[in-house]
Amino acid sequence: MIKKWLTNEPKPTLVCVIASGIALALSLINHFHPLFSVFDPAWIAAVLCGIPIIVGAAVALVTEFDITADLLVTLALLASLFTKEWFAAGEVAFIMQIGSLLEDYTSDRARQGISALINLTPKVARVVKDGVEKVVPVEAIAVGDTLSILAGETIPVDGVLTSGQTSVNQAAMTGESVPVEKETGDELLSGTINQAHPIQMRVDKVSGDSTLQRMINLAKEADANKAPIVSLADKWATWMVLVALGCAVAVGLLTGMFSRAVTVLVVFCPCAFVLATPTAVAAAIGNLTHYGILVKSGDALERLSGVDTIAFDKTGTLTQGHPAVTEIVSLDSGRTEEALLKLAASVEHYSEHLFGKAIVAAYHKRTEDALLSCEKAEVRQGEGIQAEIDGQTVLVGKASLFPSDAVQAEARRIVESGSTPIAVAVSGEPVGLIALADPIREEAKTTVAALKNPGLHPVMLTGDRQTIAEKIAEAVGIDEVHSELMPEDKMAYLKDMAEKGHHVAMTGDGINDALALSSAYAGIAMGGIGSDIAVESASAVLVSDDLKGLLGLFDMSHQCMRKIKQNIVVAMILNFTAIVLSGLGLLVPITGALWHNCGSVFVVINAALLLRKKHDYA
Repeated sequence: MIKKWLTNEPKPTLVCVIASGIALALSLINHFHPLFSVFDPAWIAAVLCGIPIIVGAAVALVTEFDITADLLVTLALLASLFTKEWFAAGEVAFIMQIGSLLEDYTSDRARQGISALINLTPKVARVVKDGVEKVVPVEAIAVGDTLSILAGETIPVDGVLTSGQTSVNQAAMTGESVPVEKETGDELLSGTINQAHPIQMRVDKVSGDSTLQRMINLAKEADANKAPIVSLADKWATWMVLVALGCAVAVGLLTGMFSRAVTVLVVFCPCAFVLATPTAVAAAIGNLTHYGILVKSGDALERLSGVDTIAFDKTGTLTQGHPAVTEIVSLDSGRTEEALLKLAASVEHYSEHLFGKAIVAAYHKRTEDALLSCEKAEVRQGEGIQAEIDGQTVLVGKASLFPSDAVQAEARRIVESGSTPIAVAVSGEPVGLIALADPIREEAKTTVAALKNPGLHPVMLTGDRQTIAEKIAEAVGIDEVHSELMPEDKMAYLKDMAEKGHHVAMTGDGINDALALSSAYAGIAMGGIGSDIAVESASAVLVSDDLKGLLGLFDMSHQCMRKIKQNIVVAMILNFTAIVLSGLGLLVPITGALWHNCGSVFVVINAALLLRKKHDYA
């Protein structure tokens, strides 16, 4: 317990602050209306809040030769105790510990919200031995084991498909927006989703060596290697100590009164200076949380305020992350687009494929009419799905199954537009095509345009094909595109930009973005559909899954930094004014401590104004 107290852990610090606040109130009352003749209660505050500060300053100075703001507080604290100015000593230590609590609060509050979003990949898997399935922890899977993966389940380890055919959603790992067809012998990656049918796979890598785990490990390593941003108080600590000591010595020599020198140290103590950052950060994070944006720390806000380039993943970030019907082409003059969609949706109603669900969703979005009655619905592996409607066989599947010039011409046009063509045939004759693509988010274009105004340069980094990436980039207003990138390629690009002096914020949602989110100057995850590791790797999370949140995030980061600088300027003006008043003898340690409180009160009130800030995008 003593170690936790000395290292400023939140719970013991909170108890000490509450006790110290009561003690200081009693001490102030005692000063004007004596209650205690022997013992000044301010001693309690000086000990409970002061000792951890003294220990921290000593450790930093001795072990790291680092002069921090705590050193100046320690000097003021010890000088006050030496001259028996108990209230001044306790008050200085009390305010500093309030600042420490605020920093812990903002950090913990963001982490709690983020941890609620995190639900890491499968903890268990079904191992098949001698025809019997057994559920075991993922860590117990061995190379060579056979796993059973049901439709909709996440593949837990790397391996090879040994039984069945299916389509796999690899968007989280590679950024491909379209599910990939898999047959016996094809490679399966951990972290991808079995989209269509139950399959069996052979394990090639245990969980600790899988692609997913490698991404997680690299992301953690990149985050650990990211240089921390030093607080403004600690950046200026060295010269503040020198100025404070210089002023105190000068006042002491000129006046010949040691008590005035002590008063200078008390009033120059950087309590308001230290409170400037955590109060503004707490208010900014509280404001953003109200709008569905979680920020992990003040460090993250400071990084975001210095960003000059913003990189976007494509799938799930600029796009919605799932396919939707973009076009319906009827090849039968007697069949309308609505009739063609109804025919296809009636058959796809029996499919678990992502495209099938998109077709059914498109139909229900357009009308409340019931689907057609189907019989003998059957999935044709690797081709599509068919059923009988009014005695006719209807097939919905790959356009490549129909070699006619009309079908292939339309199919090529659809592919060139960045979509995937699905053919609809009745009794073996193609009657139309349905185009599916990952649609662009409605807010993407306006958000990118708005981000350009404050001077941010937008870039797309995606693992998807070049043609698709370029079309999406053109549609949303991004000129610089880097496509067909593996996660390591994204990280390499960000490192290269950093070496060139650019501060890049990465915005993404998938496991394949985790490395980029960790290695970027600042990472922003799409929390609504984002993967757990992406959320964990980011500096901030758009929980509402709305790109417009970026506007509020960057705006608030800049406002927070401006507010911090305002607070520091006012605090320094009050400090230097107090030094003059102390030198003239108009302030003594106890009144100096109260004057010193004025700066702290101003800082808190000024920072709290950020809570009232409304965002135009909301």
